[in-house]
Amino acid sequence: MRYRVHHLTTYAYAEPVDLASHMLHLTPRPQPGQTVLSASLRATPQPSRVSGADDHFGNHATWMFLDLPHQRFEVAVEAVVEVAFPPPPPPASTPPWEQVAAGLRSGAAGSWQAAEFSFDSPLAPADRAAGLYARHSFPPGRPVLEGLLDLNARIRRDFSFRTDVTTVVTPVARVLAQRAGVCQDFTHVMVAGLRALGLSARYVSGYLRTRPPPGQEARRGADQSHAWVGAWLGPAHGWVDLDPTNNLVVRDEHVVLAWGRDYGDISPVRGVILGGGEHSVTVAVDLEPARAA
Repeated sequence: MRYRVHHLTTYAYAEPVDLASHMLHLTPRPQPGQTVLSASLRATPQPSRVSGADDHFGNHATWMFLDLPHQRFEVAVEAVVEVAFPPPPPPASTPPWEQVAAGLRSGAAGSWQAAEFSFDSPLAPADRAAGLYARHSFPPGRPVLEGLLDLNARIRRDFSFRTDVTTVVTPVARVLAQRAGVCQDFTHVMVAGLRALGLSARYVSGYLRTRPPPGQEARRGADQSHAWVGAWLGPAHGWVDLDPTNNLVVRDEHVVLAWGRDYGDISPVRGVILGGGEHSVTVAVDLEPARAA
């Protein structure tokens, strides 16, 4: 599936910002199953200096420095991306979840690429309550993908999508207690629960198709930046991406921007400013099918 990405982030400040330095994770990530045909990033006002490089996780990061006073900062992304992620293996063919966890603990062959995502991180710690919630999907001996699919469906069923009850730093324990939040909250809950069981999971940021195919229900969180879970199935099967907000296996409705341990590693825009005072942020996203050239 070929998509055209339009993403506009706008910061409005009550007072002038004299200096600003921003780090952006807004460039789609090339990887197996995802080809970036074009991508451009434009900022207003024009930064005095721009640089880019891959971060620790292999995501492309862009740094911008602005040295002219401004009360408005806009970042626009335009990209064309083709996605065709392979289907996951038959769930029953995946190893028992305890075997996957044991391989991560012992440093089994191939586990190096997943091990760092099995440890606590600031926004997705191996929370005990999250582990107890996840444990219901992982009885002894259950194939790991069967458990992941069950947990993915339970989060979609048990949690309400509400934009007014959390922030980007709301703890997992609070989200569990109120059973409400947005995509980043549900992703943190699932990641934290899997880590509490000794499994490896990473936080994936990106976009979800704005309007679903004909005859399908509207997706939750489709008009903003989106987030979902990458889960490790063991060295034989590698990673599978799951969207707990919509109970989807990521196949052809998502575009990947970046992944890390949690939101803090790959927030779309973060930085340090001098001045500004109070500010507001608005984000508009469109991910629409594009015709092949």
